[in-house]
Amino acid sequence: MKKLIFTIVALAILFVGCVNTSDDQEKNGQTKKSNNLVSKVKHPEWSKNATIYEVNLRQFTNEGTILAFMKQMPRLRNMGVDILWFMPIHPIGKKNRKGTLGSYYSVQDYEAVSHEFGYIDEFTKMVELAHILGMKVIIDWVANHSAWDHAWVTQHPEWYDKGPDGKMYSPFDWSDVVQLDYDNQDLRRAMIKAMKYWLVEANIDGFRCDVAGMVPTDFWDEARIELDKIKPVFMLAESEEDELLIDAFDMDYGWGLHHISNLIARGDTTANALERYFNNLKTHFPKGAYKMNFTSNHDENSWNGTVHERYGAGYKTFAVLMATVPGMPLIYTGQESGLDKRLDFFEKDIVEWADYPLQDFYRILLNTKKANKALWNGDFGGGLKRVETNNDEAVFLFTRQKEGDAIFVILNLTGTKQDITLLGNDYIGTYSNIFDKEKVTFIEGHELQLGPWEFRVYEK
Repeated sequence: MKKLIFTIVALAILFVGCVNTSDDQEKNGQTKKSNNLVSKVKHPEWSKNATIYEVNLRQFTNEGTILAFMKQMPRLRNMGVDILWFMPIHPIGKKNRKGTLGSYYSVQDYEAVSHEFGYIDEFTKMVELAHILGMKVIIDWVANHSAWDHAWVTQHPEWYDKGPDGKMYSPFDWSDVVQLDYDNQDLRRAMIKAMKYWLVEANIDGFRCDVAGMVPTDFWDEARIELDKIKPVFMLAESEEDELLIDAFDMDYGWGLHHISNLIARGDTTANALERYFNNLKTHFPKGAYKMNFTSNHDENSWNGTVHERYGAGYKTFAVLMATVPGMPLIYTGQESGLDKRLDFFEKDIVEWADYPLQDFYRILLNTKKANKALWNGDFGGGLKRVETNNDEAVFLFTRQKEGDAIFVILNLTGTKQDITLLGNDYIGTYSNIFDKEKVTFIEGHELQLGPWEFRVYEK
């Protein structure tokens, strides 16, 4: 019953968020919690300069299988991908199923692989190949709810929350799933046991936890302790709740930055909103934790629109932003192909790969991040310092520095040409453009002419 009340409140908050003005959305995109929080999580060493790629297995290939995907893994590694995040690979519930194939997030069995995708031995081989290639694998974990035909519904009905009528219920309008009850200690033990299964049997490297904020924080804290006993894990929370980052999770979602970037692309706010966001992040985000930055993911693409719909001609400019500001950049399935369609969530709807027209673009960005310490994640990387200009509403320029490495990013965040003059002197020096290798020496008062949505990334 407590969970039902929480769900109703959360739904109300979501509704209010949908009708906010652009100014409200910008403010809500900024963290407001106390500024003395410090992450106590010990990040895996390999995560310090990592990038992440979300795998929509169903839509990735014609076959939609693990074996078919494995053929693409060397290409992804060459593009600079370090972490493969798989959307749920479990059997999908049939009761109250949405569409023909159903939602990945309606889990029928936490300790099995859906035969739509393959078998456990194939998945294990895929993880082995990832490790050989130097990549890590995390899987989506749906702890808040299960499918209506999960065995627990009949075997352990006490593990599910009940509404005022004493019956099990679906959270929100997610009619294909049923709400679990974390007041039950046996459920907690069973869920952690299921998570351990994937570490032991498949040797995965961690989890992306769906709607992590809807599950009690103390459960995640306990789970992290138990999982780390097996191997150091990487934990990504679909959340922006700071408390999850203290003991349980390495990284959460950069929704605030994502929403602000969409507002800028629509012309509903200016580049100055980014400075406000990052200044807030410096003082109000748990020290040492990671943010995941993105222009797309499975939710954004299917429900809110492609990057072309939301960012228009500036979609590459915002991809550069996400790859160079503090945090870990996410690439969603098909972005390297210039994906320009909303992938169906409940049916087969494969990506049109063509010849990967944006693969080199992402390869340069992701491999620069790996090599340049200024771009590393969390405290491993350098802080962002804005370079002021005579037109800060239109452009966003910044530097980052760490242990002798430096990056200088120049972004025109408008669809019109901009003539700008650089102020201050933090940018002075000779840099190399990461895309065309042209060397440029910046001097005090340097003047630039930028085309619509033009971006430049310099390093030294």
